Amino acid sequence: MILSDNVIQIGRLLKPYGIRGAVMLLFDKPEYGDIDTEYYFLEIDGIFVPFFVEEMTFSSDVSARVKFEDVNDEAQAAKLSKWSVFLHREAINNLELQNPANWDSFTGYAIAQPDGKTLGIVRSVDSATINVLFVVDSDNGEILIPATEDFIVSIDEDAKIIQMNLPEGLIENL
Repeated sequence: MILSDNVIQIGRLLKPYGIRGAVMLLFDKPEYGDIDTEYYFLEIDGIFVPFFVEEMTFSSDVSARVKFEDVNDEAQAAKLSKWSVFLHREAINNLELQNPANWDSFTGYAIAQPDGKTLGIVRSVDSATINVLFVVDSDNGEILIPATEDFIVSIDEDAKIIQMNLPEGLIENL
Protein backbone atom coordinates (compact mmCIF):
# COMPACT_ATOMS: atom_id res chain seq x y z
CA MET A 1 0.00 0.00 0.00
CA ILE A 2 1.30 3.45 -0.93
CA LEU A 3 1.42 5.86 2.02
CA SER A 4 1.10 9.64 1.83
CA ASP A 5 4.78 9.93 2.88
CA ASN A 6 5.74 8.06 -0.33
CA VAL A 7 4.03 10.43 -2.79
CA ILE A 8 4.21 14.10 -3.72
CA GLN A 9 1.41 16.12 -5.27
CA ILE A 10 2.49 17.22 -8.73
CA GLY A 11 -0.73 18.74 -10.07
CA ARG A 12 -4.47 18.42 -10.38
CA LEU A 13 -7.03 17.27 -12.89
CA LEU A 14 -9.27 19.87 -14.47
CA LYS A 15 -12.25 19.36 -16.76
CA PRO A 16 -12.85 16.52 -19.22
CA TYR A 17 -11.59 16.99 -22.76
CA GLY A 18 -13.70 15.54 -25.55
CA ILE A 19 -15.93 12.48 -25.40
CA ARG A 20 -13.32 9.66 -25.26
CA GLY A 21 -12.51 10.04 -21.54
CA ALA A 22 -9.54 12.39 -21.65
CA VAL A 23 -9.09 14.95 -18.89
CA MET A 24 -6.89 18.04 -18.59
CA LEU A 25 -3.94 17.74 -16.19
CA LEU A 26 -2.41 20.92 -14.79
CA PHE A 27 1.11 20.40 -13.40
CA ASP A 28 2.26 22.46 -10.39
CA LYS A 29 5.66 22.96 -12.09
CA PRO A 30 6.81 22.49 -15.69
CA GLU A 31 9.48 20.03 -14.48
CA TYR A 32 6.77 17.60 -13.36
CA GLY A 33 5.52 17.31 -16.92
CA ASP A 34 9.00 16.18 -17.99
CA ILE A 35 8.87 13.09 -15.77
CA ASP A 36 8.31 10.01 -17.91
CA THR A 37 5.84 7.78 -16.07
CA GLU A 38 3.40 5.03 -16.94
CA TYR A 39 0.94 6.03 -14.21
CA TYR A 40 -0.12 8.73 -11.78
CA PHE A 41 -1.69 8.26 -8.37
CA LEU A 42 -5.10 9.66 -7.46
CA GLU A 43 -6.22 9.60 -3.84
CA ILE A 44 -9.53 7.76 -3.48
CA ASP A 45 -10.96 7.45 0.03
CA GLY A 46 -7.49 7.89 1.54
CA ILE A 47 -5.87 5.26 -0.72
CA PHE A 48 -3.46 6.19 -3.49
CA VAL A 49 -4.65 4.34 -6.59
CA PRO A 50 -2.51 4.17 -9.75
CA PHE A 51 -4.18 5.33 -12.96
CA PHE A 52 -2.28 4.12 -16.00
CA VAL A 53 -1.72 6.58 -18.85
CA GLU A 54 -3.01 5.38 -22.20
CA GLU A 55 -2.25 8.58 -24.09
CA MET A 56 -0.92 12.03 -23.21
CA THR A 57 -0.70 15.19 -25.32
CA PHE A 58 0.86 18.39 -23.98
CA SER A 59 -1.03 21.66 -24.48
CA SER A 60 1.65 23.81 -22.80
CA ASP A 61 4.63 23.28 -20.52
CA VAL A 62 2.29 22.90 -17.50
CA SER A 63 -0.82 21.27 -18.99
CA ALA A 64 -1.65 18.11 -20.89
CA ARG A 65 -4.63 16.08 -22.07
CA VAL A 66 -4.43 12.68 -20.41
CA LYS A 67 -6.39 9.58 -21.36
CA PHE A 68 -6.27 7.01 -18.56
CA GLU A 69 -6.87 3.32 -19.15
CA ASP A 70 -10.45 2.24 -18.31
CA VAL A 71 -11.73 5.84 -18.42
CA ASN A 72 -13.64 5.70 -21.67
CA ASP A 73 -16.21 8.49 -21.76
CA GLU A 74 -16.85 12.06 -20.71
CA ALA A 75 -18.94 11.03 -17.68
CA GLN A 76 -16.12 8.90 -16.24
CA ALA A 77 -13.60 11.68 -16.90
CA ALA A 78 -15.87 14.23 -15.21
CA LYS A 79 -15.76 12.18 -12.00
CA LEU A 80 -11.98 12.74 -11.91
CA SER A 81 -12.24 16.53 -12.24
CA LYS A 82 -10.54 18.60 -9.52
CA TRP A 83 -8.70 15.58 -8.05
CA SER A 84 -5.09 16.02 -6.98
CA VAL A 85 -2.46 14.07 -8.93
CA PHE A 86 0.52 12.45 -7.22
CA LEU A 87 3.75 10.74 -8.20
CA HIS A 88 5.91 8.40 -6.18
CA ARG A 89 8.63 10.28 -4.29
CA GLU A 90 11.32 8.25 -6.12
CA ALA A 91 10.24 9.70 -9.48
CA ILE A 92 10.60 13.20 -8.03
CA ASN A 93 13.99 12.29 -6.52
CA ASN A 94 15.18 11.16 -9.96
CA LEU A 95 14.14 14.57 -11.28
CA GLU A 96 16.02 16.12 -8.37
CA LEU A 97 19.27 14.56 -9.60
CA GLN A 98 18.83 16.60 -12.78
CA ASN A 99 17.57 19.68 -10.91
CA PRO A 100 19.13 19.82 -7.43
CA ALA A 101 17.09 22.90 -6.39
CA ASN A 102 13.87 20.86 -6.20
CA TRP A 103 12.72 21.39 -2.62
CA ASP A 104 9.39 19.55 -3.01
CA SER A 105 10.97 16.25 -2.04
CA PHE A 106 11.11 17.54 1.55
CA THR A 107 7.34 17.63 1.91
CA GLY A 108 6.48 15.59 5.02
CA TYR A 109 9.87 16.15 6.67
CA ALA A 110 10.12 17.55 10.19
CA ILE A 111 12.05 20.78 10.73
CA ALA A 112 14.23 20.70 13.86
CA GLN A 113 16.58 23.20 15.46
CA PRO A 114 20.10 22.28 16.58
CA ASP A 115 18.82 21.97 20.18
CA GLY A 116 16.48 19.20 19.00
CA LYS A 117 13.26 21.22 19.26
CA THR A 118 10.91 20.31 16.41
CA LEU A 119 9.29 23.32 14.78
CA GLY A 120 6.77 21.38 12.68
CA ILE A 121 6.23 19.37 9.51
CA VAL A 122 6.73 20.68 5.97
CA ARG A 123 3.22 20.66 4.45
CA SER A 124 4.24 22.14 1.10
CA VAL A 125 6.82 24.26 -0.67
CA ASP A 126 6.03 27.76 -1.93
CA SER A 127 8.20 28.47 -4.96
CA ALA A 128 6.05 31.25 -6.42
CA THR A 129 8.82 33.79 -5.81
CA ILE A 130 12.60 33.69 -6.12
CA ASN A 131 12.81 32.97 -2.36
CA VAL A 132 11.54 29.41 -1.94
CA LEU A 133 9.75 28.78 1.38
CA PHE A 134 8.88 25.70 3.40
CA VAL A 135 5.23 25.96 4.50
CA VAL A 136 5.39 24.32 7.93
CA ASP A 137 2.49 23.17 10.11
CA SER A 138 3.48 23.85 13.71
CA ASP A 139 1.62 23.68 17.02
CA ASN A 140 1.16 27.46 16.75
CA GLY A 141 -0.18 27.42 13.18
CA GLU A 142 1.48 27.84 9.81
CA ILE A 143 5.00 29.22 9.62
CA LEU A 144 7.12 30.04 6.59
CA ILE A 145 10.80 29.11 6.66
CA PRO A 146 13.25 29.99 3.89
CA ALA A 147 14.32 26.85 2.01
CA THR A 148 17.99 27.57 1.60
CA GLU A 149 21.10 25.47 2.00
CA ASP A 150 22.57 28.30 4.11
CA PHE A 151 20.28 27.36 7.03
CA ILE A 152 20.39 23.56 6.68
CA VAL A 153 22.75 21.84 9.11
CA SER A 154 21.90 18.25 8.23
CA ILE A 155 19.25 16.07 6.59
CA ASP A 156 18.31 12.67 7.96
CA GLU A 157 16.63 10.89 5.03
CA ASP A 158 15.65 7.82 7.08
CA ALA A 159 14.01 9.76 9.92
CA LYS A 160 12.78 12.50 7.54
CA ILE A 161 14.22 15.33 9.62
CA ILE A 162 15.86 18.53 8.39
CA GLN A 163 17.98 20.14 11.07
CA MET A 164 18.15 23.89 10.47
CA ASN A 165 20.06 26.68 12.19
CA LEU A 166 17.69 29.62 11.66
CA PRO A 167 18.59 33.28 12.23
CA GLU A 168 17.49 34.99 15.43
CA GLY A 169 14.09 36.60 15.21
CA LEU A 170 12.79 34.36 12.45
CA ILE A 171 10.95 32.05 14.83
CA GLU A 172 11.28 33.67 18.25
CA ASN A 173 7.49 33.75 18.82
CA LEU A 174 7.17 29.98 18.64
